[in-house]
Amino acid sequence: MTPQYLFPLFFFLIFFFHSRTISAQSPAAAPAPSGTNVTAVLEKAGQYTTFIKLLKSTKTADQINTQLSTSNQGITIFAPTDNAFASLKPGTLNSISEQQKLQLIQFHILPTFYSTSQFQTATNPLHTQAGNSDDGEFPLNVTTSGNQVNITTGVNTASVANTVFTDNQLAVYQVDQVLLPLSIFGTPAPAPAPAAPKTSVKGSDSPTAGSGSSDKDSTGDTSAAMGKHLTIKAVSLGVATLAAFLL
Repeated sequence: MTPQYLFPLFFFLIFFFHSRTISAQSPAAAPAPSGTNVTAVLEKAGQYTTFIKLLKSTKTADQINTQLSTSNQGITIFAPTDNAFASLKPGTLNSISEQQKLQLIQFHILPTFYSTSQFQTATNPLHTQAGNSDDGEFPLNVTTSGNQVNITTGVNTASVANTVFTDNQLAVYQVDQVLLPLSIFGTPAPAPAPAAPKTSVKGSDSPTAGSGSSDKDSTGDTSAAMGKHLTIKAVSLGVATLAAFLL
């Protein structure tokens, strides 16, 4: 090969190997945002009618779908079944306000994707969309034992029954209990009992009692004196009568 062809070939080889080196050093691209519809996932799985209804009425479903389509952070959802809602005390959902219903649903959502294995190293309390768990109002803790994942709220405990859906952006896990936030369903601390009134134990502070005692003592002394006087008078009269008789 003549030198006039070797020179362009030399530069081509340099460019080729340099491009390969840059490609090998480039970081892996982040996963693309998901276009998954959360209510469609739950409807396909079945047995989540009540949870879907609350997701829609609180507008939480729209917020989840927007986040999935615009963010790479991911979302984790703990989805209670219809049986889980049916096991609640009758009238539970009707007894809370619309704002509390929103917080209840947000309490089931983590603004980060968690695989089942990541729960083993998760730091408690977990952060939910209902608010910061560190303030004690919405504590959510997970514990694992083998493949079993348990969730505690300070009010009740639930278990992850199975994985409904996962695509590395959205994870939906079936739970056997509705997760009840402490700030909504916790038992309030009883009010302290009022202090007992102070009473005086000094005799001088109770004039009525003292007066009654004094009157009683005075009456007793007068009766005793009168009895003694009558006795002396009777004896004297008897002596006088006896003397008159003898004379």
